[in-house]
Amino acid sequence: MNARKSVFDAPVANASALLVAACLLSAPMPAGAAEGGMSYYVPGTMATLIDRAPVQAGWVIKPQYMHYDGDFSASSETPIAGVVALGLDVDIDAFAPGLIYTFEQPVLGAKYSLGAFPSWVDVDVTGLVETPFGNLSRRDSASGLGDTTLIPALLGWVDDCWQYNFLVALHAPTGDYETGRLANEGLNYWAIQTTVGAGYSNQAAGFNFSVFAGLLLNDENSDTDYRSGRIAHLDASVQQMIKAGSGFITLGLNGYWAEQFSADRKPGLIIRGNFELRSAGIGPVVGYMLPMGRENVLLELSWLPEMETENTPEGDYYWLKFVYQF
Repeated sequence: MNARKSVFDAPVANASALLVAACLLSAPMPAGAAEGGMSYYVPGTMATLIDRAPVQAGWVIKPQYMHYDGDFSASSETPIAGVVALGLDVDIDAFAPGLIYTFEQPVLGAKYSLGAFPSWVDVDVTGLVETPFGNLSRRDSASGLGDTTLIPALLGWVDDCWQYNFLVALHAPTGDYETGRLANEGLNYWAIQTTVGAGYSNQAAGFNFSVFAGLLLNDENSDTDYRSGRIAHLDASVQQMIKAGSGFITLGLNGYWAEQFSADRKPGLIIRGNFELRSAGIGPVVGYMLPMGRENVLLELSWLPEMETENTPEGDYYWLKFVYQF
């Protein structure tokens, strides 16, 4: 497939020339058991057509915004920032202005990209904190620079109607962190995430299917001596492209499943059970794609309600993603 060919000639087959890097938003998100019930894995970050690896050389600007609101049950004990809290209620707004560059020269037969996603976050957390004098109500808020995701390797292979992706993302603790504070801009530890994916595009019908599977490995939080467990995750979507003026409307569903397969570790802290994550959700996604040769614009809005959670807040993710490729 010729990645430079206009999508007006083959809207689905050449759509991968428009589609940009799947970059993990680095703000602290309530998606994993982990410390505070939060993790660098964020459902919906890498799930749809817009999240495939770029296969056209050049630059990609990808600002994305996410809102999340969710809560634990009143009886749920959650280790967070060196304390144990009950019934946490979490509200997060995160903005990540991403920048990616794709090289002309192939690597291992694939288009090779580098990228970085800094973030700005507003976090509000309410809960009961366990103390020697009983449970005390606490509400903390924080706003500022969040953690940063660096992408040293993002590869995309195209084979007829199929596209295959491989991503390595390094999460750097650039956000502020304070022990004992329920709301923090950062998670205060490093993590590495690897993700593989495959996407199928039917040229005649405009049908698209994407699936991404990943593994998140966390380092230890040096301020609390807490190490969050490993998380395996799977994100997928089905979308239909419909011709609309000079571009295409995309309609579909996106969903995810995530499970922690190793327990959190914290010397001296007693937590009932292994505090391991299990979470799943599904919801609608709608977008608009405007191909203009080498310059392309994409916009996508999605809602991802959580249907099943364990040791993580239960709530709703709202995503707004914008892409300009040139």
